[in-house]
Amino acid sequence: MASPSNSSTALVSEFVLICFPNYQNWQHWLSLPLSLLFLLAMGANATFLIMIRLEASLHEPMYYLLSLLSLLDIVLCLTIIPKVLAIFWFELRSISFSACFLQMFIMNSFLTMESCTFMVMAYDRYVAICHPLLHPSIITDQFVSRAAIFIVARNALFSLPVPILSSRLRYCDESIIKNCICTNLSVSELSCDDITFSRLYQFVAGWTMLGSDFILIMLSYSFILKAVLRIKAEGAVAKALSTCGSHVILILFFSTVLLVLVITNLSRKRIPPDLPILLNILYHLIPPALNPIVYGVRTKEIKQGIQKLLRKL
Repeated sequence: MASPSNSSTALVSEFVLICFPNYQNWQHWLSLPLSLLFLLAMGANATFLIMIRLEASLHEPMYYLLSLLSLLDIVLCLTIIPKVLAIFWFELRSISFSACFLQMFIMNSFLTMESCTFMVMAYDRYVAICHPLLHPSIITDQFVSRAAIFIVARNALFSLPVPILSSRLRYCDESIIKNCICTNLSVSELSCDDITFSRLYQFVAGWTMLGSDFILIMLSYSFILKAVLRIKAEGAVAKALSTCGSHVILILFFSTVLLVLVITNLSRKRIPPDLPILLNILYHLIPPALNPIVYGVRTKEIKQGIQKLLRKL
């Protein structure tokens, strides 16, 4: 005779996303600023990619790395925000298993891809300042191509088990995700199986990749600072540091928002449960919207490229 638990278990075929379960009236107010941020992120990054493609003076390794960052931001935004806005505007809350776990994979892998891109950019700045004569021979187009392959392969490989482990769990009866997006934590807690290994793998793999990238970034900038402090020519220190300014600002955006998101998730019992959901959405919007603007404002070559692009239009 079948056990009661087995006979009453109905495996779900799709999930339902409930954004801000305690404050659903927020959705109408949030849809406008989120839409504007989304359009800003898409427009700024698309303009950035087109400009680098058309402007011959920007066909250099540093700008190729920036274009990779813009491409990652565009894919990440398109994976998350349209579904969020569809929920806000049209109440389209359901999401299929495959779409949910695909979204989970892209969120996990592209987050660490961006971190890895920042690490490669820090190495580029290290070589440019500490070994300027060797920079053209080390940071080449071939180096960028290999770095891009490494960035995609490493992070896709180590992030892939997260949605695979989560998709292999049994989801019984409960199909309502109290989130706007399919995060592993929100989805796996609906399972009627043991989720310890799934969450442990995400924690270890995620923080190993992010932690190693952060350590290498800090090492690069410690060497840069040490080299800059040795420079005695007037104005040379400010000029050397200015070449790193935009990169440092982007890293601060990335790491600060990530840190706030982690802290709020760890403090779920002490704060409103909808706050981490909002911060998670903003995390996928604010850095992508600001990254190209920061480089556009602070980099002379990019300013000139934008002006030339506008003249052609």
